[in-house]
Amino acid sequence: IFVAVRCCPALVASVFHRPARHFMKIIAIGRNYVDHIAELKNERPTDPVVFLKPDTAVLKDNAPFYHPDFSDDVHHEVEILLRINKEGKYIAEKFAHKYYEEIGLGVDFTARDLQQKCKEKGLPWEIAKAFNGSAPISGFLPKTQFADLKNIDFSLRVNGGLRQQGNTGLMLFDFDVIVAYVSRFFTLKKGDIIFTGTPKGVAAVKPGDRLEGFIGTEKMFDFEVK
Repeated sequence: IFVAVRCCPALVASVFHRPARHFMKIIAIGRNYVDHIAELKNERPTDPVVFLKPDTAVLKDNAPFYHPDFSDDVHHEVEILLRINKEGKYIAEKFAHKYYEEIGLGVDFTARDLQQKCKEKGLPWEIAKAFNGSAPISGFLPKTQFADLKNIDFSLRVNGGLRQQGNTGLMLFDFDVIVAYVSRFFTLKKGDIIFTGTPKGVAAVKPGDRLEGFIGTEKMFDFEVK
């Protein structure tokens, strides 16, 4: 049960330190913001680009992210999260809104150098996206807190400076389209988390960096890179 978090700083802290109560799998959407597609010189998709992360990718409770030694170019990608609240498959888009009740924020860490090598060889790039600790997640807020799910501002600050800023109205595929689409291929279960894509501004992180994520003005996570 969530209490009103705007009444007291301590209550705000208790929310953004509280992760999903449980989760089953992580489904992530790539290339969902035009400006991000352009900055990476990728092709604009006609359908959502989907990949998975294992539960071992999740970081909770603002735990530090340990920079892996197998990459020299790990990028942050801040994303709005959906938490699935009931099981469903082949969900019609008009009913998709019934399958998520909470909104969160997370980071899809990407080993860009490994990803590029895999792409050049035409190989899957899970090792660049799904490695240990590559999916920090915040606590979750009830979607009823938001007046318009297609107008949610979110941002990422690195060492106090604004690095990424997005709005869900700029997504190529909105929440309901994403839920309906992925449910054609994967049965969604209570506790599943969907990463919905990142805006422009992705960049490398290094040990010593501090990452703070916000939905609107509400701080959702705050952790360090080690």
